[in-house]
Amino acid sequence: MTQEITTTVAGLSDLLRQQRQAFDTAGAVSAADRRRRLQTAIDLLVKYHKPLVQAMDADFGGRPQGYSLMNDVLGSLTSLKYARDHFEPWMASEPRTPFPPYDQFGAQAWVMYQPKGSIGIIGTWNAPLFTLFSPLASALAAGNRAILKPSEVVPETARVVAEAIAEMFDPLDVGVVTGGPDMGEAFTAQAFDHIVFTGSTQVGKTVMRNAAQNLVPVTLELGGKSPAIVSRTADLATAAYRIGVAKAANAGQLCVNPDVVYVARPQLEDFVAALKRTTGELFPGGAPSADMVAVVNARHLERVETCIREAVAAGARVEYAPSAPDSTDRRRPLGIVINPPATSRIMQEEIFGPAVVIRSYDSIDEVIADINARPRPLALYYFGEDEAEQSHVLERTLSGGVTINEAMFHAAMEDAPFGGVGASGMGHYHGREGFIEFSHVRTVFKAPAYDPRREWGLLPPYSDQFLAMMEAQVTP
Repeated sequence: MTQEITTTVAGLSDLLRQQRQAFDTAGAVSAADRRRRLQTAIDLLVKYHKPLVQAMDADFGGRPQGYSLMNDVLGSLTSLKYARDHFEPWMASEPRTPFPPYDQFGAQAWVMYQPKGSIGIIGTWNAPLFTLFSPLASALAAGNRAILKPSEVVPETARVVAEAIAEMFDPLDVGVVTGGPDMGEAFTAQAFDHIVFTGSTQVGKTVMRNAAQNLVPVTLELGGKSPAIVSRTADLATAAYRIGVAKAANAGQLCVNPDVVYVARPQLEDFVAALKRTTGELFPGGAPSADMVAVVNARHLERVETCIREAVAAGARVEYAPSAPDSTDRRRPLGIVINPPATSRIMQEEIFGPAVVIRSYDSIDEVIADINARPRPLALYYFGEDEAEQSHVLERTLSGGVTINEAMFHAAMEDAPFGGVGASGMGHYHGREGFIEFSHVRTVFKAPAYDPRREWGLLPPYSDQFLAMMEAQVTP
């Protein structure tokens, strides 16, 4: 039976209440139930993949369907299948050593991993399937139920997602709500057992404030100005190629996209030329190209272009690749902004679009200081062959994740946690760490039949020797 798509706050509250009641009534969640829910999500994406990629193309005003299949459908399927194929050993309780002297008297202790209950997941527009179904994989593997809210910025995609979930899932397993910012505000104020939000740092703060009303734990996947360091030892052409490919992905509208590229001053012009060559090879017909992803809407495009215009006005040099922009199309070339002032908007805000900052440097410590002067980024990239310098960068910076000699690859690791730190977020999903994120890690201690405390004088009324016994144990 197809579930009803929830569009009201009252409906959301009622759905959450029903899920919580079903969770409490059901008790332990078997491996078979977890696998069934994961498989239903997999089957949903397989069945609906064509209307989903068509909807994303329509919402963006131009998003190659092959790219949407790769990034969103296959990316989500990878997470779901990995969870399906690996979660069962994660469910097992882990024995722990009881403290002395009870370890000698037959006490037992273990840690059990229990589902939390109902998880609220808010997706974003830039990867509208992946940001819903990849965290859902971890949540379902941990035995939870979930309610998803697709982004209203991509309304056709949200509609198809909602219809697919309504058809394929029992609402007590996975439900769906649709709506705009008001629904998002209400969603994060519900008494979920955990909330996952992907989006901007600014909105992430609001989500955390709302969740705090009910002391709901949050996983926040935010963003920031992810830096890429091109060492003097890097192969310049390779680094430019791989950074150029990353910037072309989703027109730079990805949370782990490189925002600021640091290039040694003598290599600056060669790097810019190589980056332009790469972009020209990717889009040989110039811009706009049918292979480009469009900026999602006019408002976001204006924000990116305003950042570029302000940088130019402040003295930065800007070059475009593969060709000058065509103002009639939201498929835009890459704007290469060279050495803008540190105070410019493009150096302060995440770009999240078809532009990149190139900054020249004289020393690697200068680069590290500049990175550390800003909020912690979601990703950091290092290109080079100097292992000592690589270690120096890794040990003296902090970011959600790192890819060396590539860009964005660490986010595709299913056997390792994906998440931010500081302003770029908290918590993570993927792999066993994602399973633990959505589990209550519960300690159990089972006492032995024999209790020596009375015999040893450790209980009131205390003997004269009690204080001396305690003092004797205060040792370095």
